[in-house]
Amino acid sequence: MEPASVRGGRITRFVVMATLQAARAFELGLPIDSALSWGLNRAIFYAAAKRGFKGKPGGAPSHGRVPEGGLEEYRLGDEKAYRRSGGSKLYFVIGGKAQTREDFEKQITARFGGKFEAAWEDSLDYVRHFDRDTLLSGEGFFSAVYRPKRDEFAAKWNEMTSGSEDPTKQKPRRK
Repeated sequence: MEPASVRGGRITRFVVMATLQAARAFELGLPIDSALSWGLNRAIFYAAAKRGFKGKPGGAPSHGRVPEGGLEEYRLGDEKAYRRSGGSKLYFVIGGKAQTREDFEKQITARFGGKFEAAWEDSLDYVRHFDRDTLLSGEGFFSAVYRPKRDEFAAKWNEMTSGSEDPTKQKPRRK
């Protein structure tokens, strides 16, 4: 089941978080599939944290415990997530489920109605303006990168996907 904040085809804060987190991870050197997995994983994590991790038991390992089921810790800066042990691709796991590129495409990319590439470029251009220390810090990313622009990106991307003209393409001007 996808998070409630993603249903309805609108670009929500959840979608913005996933996209910016993926751009952050990509900028910090993760391959694209892993960066998309990180982005969706962190968006799910922060949505669950906001709700107080309600739902299934075992959705988020308690602090300091090694999770069961062949998972191992992975750190991106000072943030910790879990990944499946082994395997050729680095996918992150939350609530017992790995977030894959296909999951990102279904839950995030699909919301853009074929215009995700423009939002992805916006995200990459934006995160590249921050120093590495800010991107490596979970709190730094949240407070300096995500929070100040989350509503602006949601509004811009909703306008872009609402059927109106793509704001990244300018109309030819009359002379």
